Amino acid sequence: MYSAIDTLWMMVAIVLIFMMQAGFTMLETGFTRRKNAGNIAMKNLMDFVVGALVFWIVGFSLMHNDAVHGIIGKLDIFSRGDYSRVDYPGNAYLVFQIMFCATSSTIVSGAMAERTKFSAYLVVAAVISAIVYPISGCWIWNEGGWLRELGFHDFAGSTAVHVVGGTAALVGAKILGPRIGKYTKDGKSRAIPGHSISFGTLGIFLLWFGWYGFNAGSTLSLTGDEAIQTVSNIVLNVTISAAAACFVALMVSWRRYGKADPTMTINGALSGLVAITAGCNEVSAFGALCIGCIAGFVVVFAVEFVDQKLKIDDPVGAASAHGVSGMLGTVLTGVFSLRAGFLHTGRFQFFGVQILGTLVVFLWVLVSMTIVYMIIKKTMGLRVSEEDEIKGLDESQHGLVQIHTGVTADYGTIPSPAKLIDQIDLDSDLDDQEPLPEEYMKADGRMHKVVVIMNSNRLEALMRALDRIDITGMTVTNVSGCGMQKGNREYYRGTELESHLLPKVKVEIVIFTVPLGLLINTIKKTIHTGHIGDGKIFVYDVAQVIKVRTGEEGREALE
Repeated sequence: MYSAIDTLWMMVAIVLIFMMQAGFTMLETGFTRRKNAGNIAMKNLMDFVVGALVFWIVGFSLMHNDAVHGIIGKLDIFSRGDYSRVDYPGNAYLVFQIMFCATSSTIVSGAMAERTKFSAYLVVAAVISAIVYPISGCWIWNEGGWLRELGFHDFAGSTAVHVVGGTAALVGAKILGPRIGKYTKDGKSRAIPGHSISFGTLGIFLLWFGWYGFNAGSTLSLTGDEAIQTVSNIVLNVTISAAAACFVALMVSWRRYGKADPTMTINGALSGLVAITAGCNEVSAFGALCIGCIAGFVVVFAVEFVDQKLKIDDPVGAASAHGVSGMLGTVLTGVFSLRAGFLHTGRFQFFGVQILGTLVVFLWVLVSMTIVYMIIKKTMGLRVSEEDEIKGLDESQHGLVQIHTGVTADYGTIPSPAKLIDQIDLDSDLDDQEPLPEEYMKADGRMHKVVVIMNSNRLEALMRALDRIDITGMTVTNVSGCGMQKGNREYYRGTELESHLLPKVKVEIVIFTVPLGLLINTIKKTIHTGHIGDGKIFVYDVAQVIKVRTGEEGREALE
């Protein structure tokens, strides 16, 4: 006879954990650029869909069926065996475990954001859900698992879920390589800010909300005073750890950067949630406070280390917030556990088992996922093309056209505040173009404004080329437009879109001492590819330049 209360409690936990998928979606979307927001949403949706199916078909039995030598459960296609327990039906437990599996696989999405093939990511999610997560999960949570028999304790998945996901994220980001422009030639890291801290903050609230089901729901029971007390302790520990980690991360990042960094603060809260997950049922509130403080402190330096020392581009800090914090929380359970932690017992055996289990799972995922990623890379390809990455995965992978607000066109007039001297089309071959007039190759004592409309993928090369001719001052603006270069035919809900504004970059330069011809030739040689859409150069006379701060005019104002 099943317990209605325990089964209902499991169902409530399922709903709460399912909400975490929305949290991951919002956090990752906010930490990445707008042109990839739709791709992030699709990946988080589909890794749940794919993961749920393959875990039901294969993974659940490998994880929870009778373990063979404590390593892997017997295969039971479609999980048709009887997995019921005294207090709840087997299907309820199956869905509960699907939620944990989906959490592990979706962690990878953020670390590999903005440059991963959508099809390749689906394969990654399927492999993690069908094989990688279930096997290590069997070691930890199966009644016959070898780590469980050693006494390894991971109550709700700091290692089983988050170290698995965080390690897979780290390996994937490393093999995939950094986003275009993330690192300079000398290896210096460049910041690529996300487009919405509001989305990121909403994401951590949803994750925090769902984490109460993730951890407290893992009791699988709400019957009896002992179970109720355990759930109450877990809820308190989750709250204390996350709050402490969030506050410490805020303080550390504030001290290091001179500003209250929202992204590090959010990562801090997440690290506290992850770290307390292993021992939330065995530590006191003071232990949770210590675990949270340590996690919040470490995650700031872990994010910096991965980004600046390992040179691994992880846009959302998944490897640090999940992988590092998961390891840390599991090991610290061996310190603060009221049952067996060495602070309370003086014995180090349990602490050693926690370290062993964490390292073994880390190495398992490191090796297995390296093989998976390399196979995908050599066969179907893991990364999108440079053109698709620059364009944005929303458009290149899903046919979603960016909607730019605030862009208007006045069809009655053409703005022309200065006299247009020349217009040079870059779409034709350079050898076929007429040479510039000789007077353009020497400074003429006049001020000129040169405006370039071009593709953004050549911007960095152009800036380097201009620096070589002593031009360092310019204005760069993201713009949209359409002309002879037609956009690809795109559809929304099966209906063809009537127009398509293409993303471009407008570069504005004012010169006085640099020869106009030298500047134009430099621009042409740098951004020319011979393809439609290379861009155009506009040259204007400038009547006057005034530096507002000093009142200087003309040449002095430009210096």
